[in-house]
Amino acid sequence: MNNLFKNVFKGKKVLITGHTGFKGSWLSIWLTKLGAEVVGYALEPYTNKDNFELSNLKNKIIDIRGDIRDFESLKKVFDEYKPEFVFHLAAQSLVRLSYENPKDTYDINIGGTVNVLECIKNTESIRVGIMVTTDKCYDNKEWVWGYRENDELGGYDPYSSSKGAAEIVIAGYRNSFFNTKNYKEHKKAISSVRAGNIIGGGDWSKDRIVPDCIRALENKADIEIRNPTATRPWQHVLEPIYGYLLLASKMYNNGEDFSSAWNFGPDSESIVQVKEVSSMIIEYWGEGKWKDASNSESVHEAKLLSLDCNKAKKYLGWKPRLDIKKALKLTVQWYKNYGKADVYNMCIEQIKEYLGEN
Repeated sequence: MNNLFKNVFKGKKVLITGHTGFKGSWLSIWLTKLGAEVVGYALEPYTNKDNFELSNLKNKIIDIRGDIRDFESLKKVFDEYKPEFVFHLAAQSLVRLSYENPKDTYDINIGGTVNVLECIKNTESIRVGIMVTTDKCYDNKEWVWGYRENDELGGYDPYSSSKGAAEIVIAGYRNSFFNTKNYKEHKKAISSVRAGNIIGGGDWSKDRIVPDCIRALENKADIEIRNPTATRPWQHVLEPIYGYLLLASKMYNNGEDFSSAWNFGPDSESIVQVKEVSSMIIEYWGEGKWKDASNSESVHEAKLLSLDCNKAKKYLGWKPRLDIKKALKLTVQWYKNYGKADVYNMCIEQIKEYLGEN
């Protein structure tokens, strides 16, 4: 596992914002396995069944509670632990919630990003910053081909536009303070990373199709689907995380060559409709059914979105390892076993399976 990244994380201090979240917990688990000293800064987990809670990560890393909007608290963590790597994942990540709480969404996703970048700027130890945004940062014209890293940024709703704005902030800091032309002077590399719809074990968030399906299936209820014909680029959580780690490992030694924006999305066969995903989850679960709960008066959500990942494939050697069926099998496997398994070890085994080491 370590050979993939040339042991670059072993013994290094790595700060993760949002480590109690879905993606953050999986990233924390993988980094602990790689021998990193992980420092996490985040709010409380969403539920007591979250991957972070069940994998007992609080006893395996330095676990700090804090709000990404609180600059002074965040700065103290940077000052005390002096990380070399920073992975910024803390965010308000739900489209529908952004309609209900637009100010919080903008404050967290834009202001929080500014706070992290300012801390990176003022912390000498840092070599690499990975700033996680989303595929929804693009001005979505709902065309059939994938968005490239240099396509226009935008966003219809508060969540998407907050992430588009965060991308502009990241580029502004990179150009002004971490410019690759002056890399030998500041020795800091900053990249933004954009991924599609992430699925995997341990996500219990509202308004996401996999947690919605699992909650219904566990309660022997019909799965209600808001947008059955919406098409999304589905990928297992380990796909982008592998991309983030691979990118960070290359940035550590060759920062001027890799400091930019990167897409990590699935291949075209995994860009399918919500109703297809629901049907496959039901198949792997072994029972259940879904029903159309669409509402013409509901808030706007994009219906078609995909990423062009040729840049990552060409320059990083990254490519998706799981198609939609394998991704959903791993996901359902987690949810069927979380109540009786050692969840940390189960996640490690799924990482090994993802890498073909089992």
